[in-house]
Amino acid sequence: MTSTTASTTAGGEEEGQPQEALKRVAVSLKQSGLRFALAGGYAAWAHGAPEPVHDVDFVVARDDAEQAYAVLEGAGLQVVQPPEDWLFKVFTDGTMVDVTYRINSSPVDTAVLDRAEEQEVLSIVMPVLSATDVLTAKLNALDEHYCDYSKLLPVARALREQVDWDRVRADTAENDFGVTGLFLLDRLGITDQSKV
Repeated sequence: MTSTTASTTAGGEEEGQPQEALKRVAVSLKQSGLRFALAGGYAAWAHGAPEPVHDVDFVVARDDAEQAYAVLEGAGLQVVQPPEDWLFKVFTDGTMVDVTYRINSSPVDTAVLDRAEEQEVLSIVMPVLSATDVLTAKLNALDEHYCDYSKLLPVARALREQVDWDRVRADTAENDFGVTGLFLLDRLGITDQSKV
């Protein structure tokens, strides 16, 4: 884990503190009693992947989105509704945190949150999206505008033993870029536990 002390860039600007932002948002959501889960790059990190540089994401159920917005705003955080109708953004500790209620094109529902696993992240126990859901989301995010398999490989390799590969295949079958990513992971032996 990296230090959460703010540092200064060459231009004199203070860099964000994503770990502090993660903790602040998680504690606020946890105290509210709303169901949520850590998602994205930091969920992958919680499962053993490399730490992301600035990627802090949480998911909440679609029906709880307005309440989650109010809770975080009430906690003194700056909350902004962008034009997109599937997330809102929280600004704290020099970091932007995305709170989404859709993963790829699917609404976050009880089933997704039920699969989340309680883990201690930065000394706070919180629900974290399952490794299978994290990897599925990363594969389904690939398209003609964003198709960087080099960022997928270290995550897939770190999470490989925790992933239900059959479910990943079923849930990415409609995305040709995701299927191609799985083909690459197959060829590298990452999806075959006998080869790793």
